[in-house]
Amino acid sequence: MKPYRSLLFVPGHKPDWADKGIRAGAHALILDLEDAVPSEAKDAGRAAVAATLDRLAGGPTGLVVRVNPLDTDLFGKDIAAVVRPGLTALLLPKVYGRDDIVAYDALVTAAEVERGLPRGSVGLIPSLETARSLSNVDAIASAPRVVGLMAAAAKDADISREVGFTWSPAGLETLYLRSKVVLAARSAGLGHIVLGLWQDVRDLDGLRAFAQANRDLGFGGQVVIHPSHVGPVNEVYTPSDAELDRLRRLVAAYEDGARAGQGAVMFEGEHIDLAHAQSARSILAVAGQNEEE
Repeated sequence: MKPYRSLLFVPGHKPDWADKGIRAGAHALILDLEDAVPSEAKDAGRAAVAATLDRLAGGPTGLVVRVNPLDTDLFGKDIAAVVRPGLTALLLPKVYGRDDIVAYDALVTAAEVERGLPRGSVGLIPSLETARSLSNVDAIASAPRVVGLMAAAAKDADISREVGFTWSPAGLETLYLRSKVVLAARSAGLGHIVLGLWQDVRDLDGLRAFAQANRDLGFGGQVVIHPSHVGPVNEVYTPSDAELDRLRRLVAAYEDGARAGQGAVMFEGEHIDLAHAQSARSILAVAGQNEEE
């Protein structure tokens, strides 16, 4: 799965909002069948999401669906309806441990077989919004089909109620939790780690500061709830031309030194070696993937 920088929530029963998200520049849409869809609209929402997937399949925008959780009577119908060509991944709400991921994996496999899709074509993105999921994050990150993780850090949402912290824009109360998710993802070899979400629709400066802090922590993108948040998030999580140019110069300087038999070289006043070159190459590779969108 591509390292999407912005993933915009779209209520599943409002398909025209998907087009607004694409026009806003969202790298991926999260077509929501859970909280954004009222109980009486679940069936209609499911049908609308299936139609939206069919309509947008093959386009440059990633298509993710948040299904209803395993403790409802809806998740099976959701999976059967939305696992189809065009679906990038499922966002899994309210997971608790690896067994939940294994259960989703079995259901998705059955749906892929039914649709004639290659097994494993649909990824899973667990949403870490419960205390138990954060405690079990290492096992979740290495479970079948997991292609990324979403760390929940929203104000007054499920995770704050579960853990009991009082939210602040600076995020000190969630620093350990967010760091734990990044470490678990990297340990499992996952490159796609996103954070959700900034709730103040009008405070774009706060959004930028929040995004920058989480980019610095190791997150590669952010889940957003309003089209106006897409641009700032894309901007913050995208390395600037100046940053990329410096990384290219760094790699070139290291490679020049390596050809001369040197294991470490000076680069613009800094001591660098293979580890610095590898880090720079990794960032450049991700930037190259995003440029292909």
